[in-house]
Amino acid sequence: MNKKLAIIGAPITIAQPNMGVDLGPDAIRYAGLHNRLESLGVNFYDYGNLDVPKSGTDQKDPKTNLKNLEQVAEGNEQIANKLNEVKKQGEVPLILGGDHSIAIGSIAGVAPYYKEMGVIWYDAHPDLNTNETSPSGNIHGMSLAASIGLGHKRLTSINGQGPKVKPENIVIIGARSIDEGERKLIREKGIRVYTMHDIETLGMSHVMKEAVEYLRERTDGVHLSLDVDGIDPQFTPGTGTPIEGGPSYRETLYAMKTLHDSGIITSAEVVEVNPLLDDQNKTAVVAADMIAALYGEKYL
Repeated sequence: MNKKLAIIGAPITIAQPNMGVDLGPDAIRYAGLHNRLESLGVNFYDYGNLDVPKSGTDQKDPKTNLKNLEQVAEGNEQIANKLNEVKKQGEVPLILGGDHSIAIGSIAGVAPYYKEMGVIWYDAHPDLNTNETSPSGNIHGMSLAASIGLGHKRLTSINGQGPKVKPENIVIIGARSIDEGERKLIREKGIRVYTMHDIETLGMSHVMKEAVEYLRERTDGVHLSLDVDGIDPQFTPGTGTPIEGGPSYRETLYAMKTLHDSGIITSAEVVEVNPLLDDQNKTAVVAADMIAALYGEKYL
C-alpha cells in the first residue's frame, strides 16, 4: 500500500443494547494493531476516537420504531465528515467500531469518491431491516438498508440524499440469521448473498473468487464491512449478537488475504468487538489478525 492508512475509532454503542462495544476500538489497538501494521511497513496515522454520542435509551420511539435515532445519526454524520476529510488528503480509511451502525457513516463518507461504489458485507446478519420491518428498533441492524436508501430519512440523508451504494454492487458473505423482511428485500433488489450453506457447499476459496470477480467487473472501489459476529463465536465470543455455525478463523483469514491480493479494497471497517463480553481480549486479537491479513500479513 502506497497511500497512508487513516485509522479512525468510531465508538458508537447506542444502536444496539449491549454495553461495552464503545470500548472496541481501543481493545483492537491494545491487541497489537499498530505493531502489526508497522511490521508490514504500512504507512498509517491513528486519528484516535471520534467524540460520538454515547448516552441513549433502550426504549423505542413509538413514532419511528427506532431507538436513539438522533444520537446515532449525529455520530454517523461525524464519521462521514471525518472520512471525507481523510479521503481528500488521499488517505485510506480504516474504521474501528463501535456497533455496526457506523457503516452508515462510513459508506456515506467514502461513496462520493467513486462512480460505482461496491461493498463486501462480512456478517452473520444482512442488516437490511428498516424502521418498518425491524423487530427490535436497533439501528445497527439497519445500516446496509440505509446505505441503499431505505429506511428513515434521517439515516438515508447522511452526507447527501439518496442511496450511497447500489444493491447490485453489494456482496454479503457468511449470512445465517436473516429476518423475513430482509429475505424479501434481498430477492427484490437482487443482492448477491453467500450464506453459510453456500460457503459449506462451495468452499470459501470459491466464494471469495466469485465475489472478487463480481465486484471487479462492476465497481471502481470496494468498502469492506467486517462484523466480528460474521465469524463463528467459538473464535469471537466478545460480540453482542453471536450466531453459531459461522466461518472459522482460518476461513476468514483466507478471505482477508484474498481481498488483500485482489487489490479491490479501498476502505474498511471492523465492528462489534465488545470487551465486556470477551474472554481475555480474544475477539479483539482476532480482529487485529484479520486487519493484518487484509493489509498484507502472510505466513512466509
